[in-house]
Amino acid sequence: MNYTEFTGKTVDEAIEKGLKELGLTKETASINVLEEGKRKLFGSIKARVEIAPLAEENSAVEAQTETEKVSKNNPKRTAVNEGNDGARAIAFLEGLLEILNIQAEVELVGESEKVEINIKSENTTAVIGKRGVMLDALQTLAGAVANTGRDEYRRVVVDCENYRDNREATLNKLAGNLAQKAIRLGRKIKLEPMNPYERRIIHAALSECEGVKTISEGKEPNRYIVVIPDNLEDENAPAIPARNERGGRDNHRGNRGGNRGGYRNGNRGGKDFKKPYNSGKKPYAKKSGSSSDGTTLKNMDFFGTFLGNSNKD
Repeated sequence: MNYTEFTGKTVDEAIEKGLKELGLTKETASINVLEEGKRKLFGSIKARVEIAPLAEENSAVEAQTETEKVSKNNPKRTAVNEGNDGARAIAFLEGLLEILNIQAEVELVGESEKVEINIKSENTTAVIGKRGVMLDALQTLAGAVANTGRDEYRRVVVDCENYRDNREATLNKLAGNLAQKAIRLGRKIKLEPMNPYERRIIHAALSECEGVKTISEGKEPNRYIVVIPDNLEDENAPAIPARNERGGRDNHRGNRGGNRGGYRNGNRGGKDFKKPYNSGKKPYAKKSGSSSDGTTLKNMDFFGTFLGNSNKD
C-alpha cells in the first residue's frame, strides 16, 4: 500500500484532511498515526498521520470480520441495529439499566398500535423515580431508539409494576376532589407542575365535569393546571395551591392564624370563645406584703410550682 502523509493541528483534523483528499472513508482506508499534535508555551507541534487506500477484497473481509466481532461480543447491539421497533427498544433499555447498575428484566408486552414494554425489578424505586421521573426518562429514550429510521412516529410506553395505571387512577381521584373543592370555595385551584401526560389525564377527567373548567399555565417544565369553577367569586383572586388544604379552609371561614389577638380578645377566626382563665390576671401571683417572719414579699409573676422549704430564704 502506498501511504501519503498528512498533517494538522490534531490527529482528527489530519485524518479528516487526508480522507477528503484521497476520497476515502475510515472503513476503506488504512491509517497510521505518526505523531500526535502538542501545544507548547511557544508554538505547537503538528499532528502527523499516513493514510493509504485498502484493497477492495481486504476492505470487504475487514468489514465482515468487524461485524462478526460485534455480533459475537455484543448481541444487544446487533439487536438494536437489526431488530424491529420493540426489539431495539428492549435491547437499549437492557443495556442502559446495566450501565446504571439496576438489575431488572425487560419484556415486550405488546406491539400493535403502540410498543408496550414492562420492566420488572426488585428496586422499583430506582426504575420509577420520584413521581415517575426516571420511568418517563426511560420511556423517552426508548421511544427515540424505537423510532430510529421511521417516517411515522410510533408511541412507546414503558411501565414498571403497573405504575402507569395506578398513577392514572390517583390523578382521576385527585381531579374529582379538586373540582368539588373549587366549587365549594368559589376559588381557582392551582396544581403542582406536571408533565404533559399527567396534565392530559387531569384535563380529560374534568372535561365532562359540570361546574368547572381547566386551563394550563406556565412554561415547561413548570407548566401546571388551574381548576376554575363556574361560580368563581373573584376573578382577580390568586389561585389556591392544591396541597394547601388548611389554607383553603382558613380563607373561606376566616383568618385563623393571622389574628393572634383573637385569643386575647375572645374571638378565634370569626367564632366566639370564652376568654382564657388567666385573662387580665397573673396566675398564682401574690400581692406585696410581709411574711410571718417580717420578710417583704414581691409579686411572684411566674407560672409553676415552688419546691423547697418556705421557712428558708
